[in-house]
Order: sequence, then structure tokens, then C-alpha cells
Amino acid sequence: MLDNVFHTEELRSLARRKNHDREFRTVRNDEVQEHLAQGWETERQNKTGTRVSRVKRREVLLEDRVWSLLYAMGFTCLSGEGGAFLHVDPKRDDGPKNQIDVVGLDPEIAIAVECKSTSAPRKDSKFQEFLAKHGVIRDRFANAANNQFPLEHKRVPVLAIFTWDLLLSDNDIERAQEQKVALLNENDLHYYEQLTDHLGPAAKYQFFADMLRGRQVHGLRLAVPAIEAKMGKHTCYSFSITPEYLLKIAYVSHRAKGKARDVDTYQRMIKKSRLKRIREYISENGVFPTNIVVSLEGRRGAIRFEKGEQQGGPEGARYGTLHLAPTYHSAWIIDGQHRLFAYSGHERASTSHLNVLAFQNLPASQQAQLFIDINHEQKSVKRNLLQELYAELNWDADDEEKRIGAVVSKAIQALNEEKDSPFCGRIQLTDDSPTDQRCISLTSVFSAINQPDMFIVKKNVQYGPLWAGDNDKTLRRILRICKAWFGSIRDGSSTWWDLGKAEGGGLAMNDGIAVCFGVLRVVFQHLHAKNLNPVGLDDNELIQLLRPYGEGLGKYFGDLSVDKRQAFRALRGNQGRAVARRRCEQALHVMFPDFVPPGLEEFLKLEAAQTNERGYAIIQRTETALQKIVIDTLKAEYGVGQDEAWWFRGITPPIRKKAAERLEEEQGKGSKESYLDLIDFRTIAVNNWNLFEEMLALGKSGNKDKRTQWIVRLNDMRKIVMHPAKQQVLTWDELTELEGLEKWILEKDRRGVGNQVEASGE
Repeated sequence: MLDNVFHTEELRSLARRKNHDREFRTVRNDEVQEHLAQGWETERQNKTGTRVSRVKRREVLLEDRVWSLLYAMGFTCLSGEGGAFLHVDPKRDDGPKNQIDVVGLDPEIAIAVECKSTSAPRKDSKFQEFLAKHGVIRDRFANAANNQFPLEHKRVPVLAIFTWDLLLSDNDIERAQEQKVALLNENDLHYYEQLTDHLGPAAKYQFFADMLRGRQVHGLRLAVPAIEAKMGKHTCYSFSITPEYLLKIAYVSHRAKGKARDVDTYQRMIKKSRLKRIREYISENGVFPTNIVVSLEGRRGAIRFEKGEQQGGPEGARYGTLHLAPTYHSAWIIDGQHRLFAYSGHERASTSHLNVLAFQNLPASQQAQLFIDINHEQKSVKRNLLQELYAELNWDADDEEKRIGAVVSKAIQALNEEKDSPFCGRIQLTDDSPTDQRCISLTSVFSAINQPDMFIVKKNVQYGPLWAGDNDKTLRRILRICKAWFGSIRDGSSTWWDLGKAEGGGLAMNDGIAVCFGVLRVVFQHLHAKNLNPVGLDDNELIQLLRPYGEGLGKYFGDLSVDKRQAFRALRGNQGRAVARRRCEQALHVMFPDFVPPGLEEFLKLEAAQTNERGYAIIQRTETALQKIVIDTLKAEYGVGQDEAWWFRGITPPIRKKAAERLEEEQGKGSKESYLDLIDFRTIAVNNWNLFEEMLALGKSGNKDKRTQWIVRLNDMRKIVMHPAKQQVLTWDELTELEGLEKWILEKDRRGVGNQVEASGE
């Protein structure tokens, strides 16, 4: 027996309270301070009482949101305040009872929901006990629901658990599947809330489909008069049906379980403004002369056609009775979704009829092609949406490469949604607005993961380290490996990772992620070369082998200076990514000497030569800018008249003498200042510190010798690039240092005194 379950018409007041994220109560005025201390806030005050409110506790809010969802979906009966109570012994009214957080009854199903939340993402060691306790009520719950609220047919019982921030293990999920308990989290709840807001009561049939996963429902059995024919190689049927029934079995997006991204598909495919116009048209007795086009899906024998009597020849078609598969989610709408879903919640849904052209088990690829053929000219359907739907349809494709692409796509969406993922909320999907953190494109991640050697090395012969035998196992393997690998990287460089594309960021962006995936591929190759074949390892074994390299890479990123991070971010495109990956490999080689990927040594030699060439150009520009600052400053301070005071007052005699000797040797081929050495500018600056401290002092502390030491470093690096015969090369760190010095000195030059001489009129 079920206590505290009512028809929804009796629960309107409760619905208003549960649909709010705050709880309200009225207290005596002398009790207000006590409530304020407990977190309540004053709403309004009267002479004798005060209305107060506070945000609902998370566990209360979760239960109320689930209850409100079922109410909005149009369940006929729901539990009242405090949940429902199921008698352990139905023969004893005074016996023990099981409390159930939310109970909902519909003409087809009866659902019992338990809710479990945590204050922060974590696991619960007692979850399986909680699961087992809920699982044992199935038969008693079904009997009570059907006996107290009888129908001509029995409802299908559904047990579900909604969680919020609860991290479930693989064992938890497997145990729930064994006990046929549906597990849904806060993302699923948000999805169904959005879907219900968009589609109205028809959204509950998608919910039912996700709960029952293809199970037959007695209340959905239906046979209709139909015409069977052939269109090409495929069987199709023409018949008329009520929108009310078709809404129960229809869907427009392929997936195994509701996800937030799927709402985008419904919203793009089914526009609310268009639904509103069509509803108005229906209310005005409008009719639809064209067919709704669907693909009826079901196991062999689920859809059955009985030939009837017909007069005359068959004329390419047969008349008879079509028995539809009694399951939710069995008719994919190829065309006509607006005409159908406009009937959701409409009073004429049970009395009107729609003409349907139905293909039987049309292959996914041909469903997609037919959809594209019908819709690609329509302005309301974007071409990129059609391509996106096509990718979703390839989950069961015969072509192995297409099927793997579908698995990778689903894995990326899951990485974006699951709270224990480093990518949670960081991947920008089709309709998402970009932010500093949500700046990684699905396309970029897809290209980085979906590489041939990751999955298929040789078709039907040799597979890569992320392949696990079938779609579901491969999906789980991708998720676990990516979470572990990028989790180590994020943990070692969390400050940089968290910035995304904001100023100072550059790691958790498209190029940075592609580089990290590239390093992962190289580590797989390294393990294979060590006879630790990743393909033959289970997920946990592979994760343990990858962890040191992931942590090493995270430490490398975490230790990079600001300048080096800027340089990393500047490496764009395929060539830039290749260079960045090689530098990561170099860092891992230092940590793990036996880690020597093919081509690394050649790259380091080549880069060494290139760093000298690039360093030479930087030093030339930096020296020119430094000379300009020093000479212009001296001329502005001491004058440039015939006595050339700047030369004699600003430059020490030893430097003047050396320059004069060079001038004499070369017979005056350049100006006097062109014979000054780079290191001379440091001596000039130190001897005229009052003029140069502001412009040439690097750092915030130390004396003038220390703060001009950078010129000595610049001069030392100049010697390396100017004397290649000594076979010395600039390191990557030294090149980065040079780039920083150049940027700094050029900024000083832009603010310099070059125009002061002209302003003086001399």
C-alpha cells in the first residue's frame, strides 16, 4: 500500500512551493532574530508576524526539483509533502513503511525516485547499500501502484536515483544496471528540465525511454490500418495516427541517455516560436496535408504487418494492419517534427490525426541522408547541424572509422559534462557562448584524439591503445585515460590551466590541448617500444604506466616562467604545435633519460642552429634600440653643437679613445657612436646613472651594477651567435630570455627621448 500519493489536481499549492529555490515561513515578530541567526532573511513584516525565507538546503532542493519535473511533465499522480510511504507488509496498516522521496504515476509507468546529494563532488562508500535498499521495493511498489490506482493494463515499474555531486564508481554503475535502477545526476535533471520547458508534456516520453531502454510497455500496444509498399530497397508504410500516440514513441535526437547537449539539438530542430504558430493554426482547425516522415525502429518481430483482403491487383502496395513496437523512443522523426510536437499538451492531441510515411529500420546513414535531402534547403535548419546529427547517427555505422568517430564525439561531450573531468565546462559546443574558460572547441579535441594509431593501426588486424573492443568499452577507456592524463597535467599546473584563454593563459586552449594529446601519443609509442604494449593492458594498468609522464608534463608546465608561457602560447598551428610538443618531449627526456622519441635528437640539433639565427636577429634589434636610447639621451642632456658636449661629457675617456682608434683605422666610414661596443653602453649608463636609472635599470632592487647586469648577459649571448665556429648555441631558455629583453627595451625606446633633440632646436 502507498500512502501520501494524490492526483496532481490536488497538489497545485504544493507545486508552487516546490518550484521555488527558497523556502518561506511566517513567524512571530519576537522569533525573527532567532530565525535570522539560522540563515533566514526577512521578506516583509506585519504587526504580529514576519515573512522570512532562505535558500533551500541542497538535499531539499534536489527532491523538490525532481518532484517539480514530474509535475511539469504531467504525471497523473504524485507523492505529497515528505514523499510517499510504502508499507513493508501490505496487510498491516500499522506496520513499518519505506519512505520514498518522490513517486509519480502515469498511465504507462510508475516511478519511485530516491535522491542523494553531497556538498561537494565526492564518492560515497555506502552508496551500494543505499542502492540495494531501493532496489528491493520494486515488486511491492508495482503491486501497490496498480492496485490502488487501477487501469486496464498494468504500469511498468521504474526505480531511479537522482544524485547531485556524487561521484559514482564503475562498480556502482554496474550494480545499478544489475538491479535495473536508473542512475541520473544533476546534469540529467537540468537536461529534462530544459527539455520539458521546450517541448511541454511530450518531454516525459523521452524521460520514459531513457528509464526503460527499449522495454516493452503494455499501454503502448497499438495496431493501425496501413498500406505497405517498397521505396527503393526499403519497406515503408502509410497510415494515419493520433498525435497523442506518436508523441509517446517519437524522438528527434539519437542518444542512449539525456544529456545537456541534446537540448541544443531539440532547440535548434524545434523552434518554440514556430511551435506556437502551429498550435494556433491547430486551434483554428488547420489541417496538414503532407506526411510526417519517420523511421520505425525495433527488434525483429517488434513491428509486424498483417496483410488484409484487397480487391484488384496489388499495384505495388498491400493493404493490411500494422502492429507498432510498444516501446518509447522507437520512431525517429526524419521530417515533420514541428507539426508533431505542436500537439504536445494541446487538447486536440487525442482527437486529431496525422498522416505518416514510416520506413522500417532504415539504416542510420540513410536516415541521415534522407533528413539532409529533405531539410538542407530550409533556412530553419543549419547545414552544420545536419552534419552534427549525421555524426550522432554513426554510433552503429558499419564503417569502423565512422563508428569510432561517433564514440570519440560522445567521449568529448562526456568530458565536458562530468564533474571529475579536467574539461568540465571547458569545451565550447555548437551553441555555447565562449568564455575565458570555455574556449576549447569540440573540433580541435576531436582532431587531436581521433588519430589512426590511437584506435585502428590496420583495419580488422591491429588496434591502437584507446580501442577496447566495442563502442561502450572504448568510450569508457577514452574517458578514463583522458581524465587521468589531463588530470595530472592540470594538477601540476593548476594556476595556468585555470586561466584558459585569459591574459597569462594558453595551456587549456586548442593548441595547448593538442600538444598534450600529441605527447600522450608519443608516450604510448615509448611504452610499446619498451614491450609494455598499451593495447594489451586494462584501463587501470595503463593509467598507472602513464601517470609518471603525465605528472612530469604537469610539473614542466607548472614551472614555466611568465615569459616561457607567453612563448608557448605563441606557438600556433601545426608547425607551432610540433615545436611545442618536442619541447615537452625534451623536458620528459630530462626526467626519464630512456624516453627518447624518434626525431627528438635531430629536432634539438636543428633548433639549436635556429636559435642562434633567431637570437642573432633579436640581439641586433636590441642593440640598435639600446644604442638609440643611450645616444639620444646624452645628446638631449648635454647638447649636439659644434663642441659635441654629449661625446665628451657623457662618455668616459677610455671608451672615447677606443672608438677614435677604430674610427682612424676605418678612415671615418661611420659616425663616432657606431664604434661603441655593446658592453660600452653599460659603462656609459653606470657613469650617468641619474640619466639612465629610469630607462635601463632592470628589476626593482639592487645597485646600478646589478640592475645593468642584463647588458652583460646580452653581450655574452652576442658572443655565442657571432662566433659560430666555436659550435656554441643558444638554448631555448636563452632565446626566451632574449625575446623578453627585446620586448622590454623596445618599449623603453618607444617612450624614449629621440624627439627631445629636435624639440631643443639644436
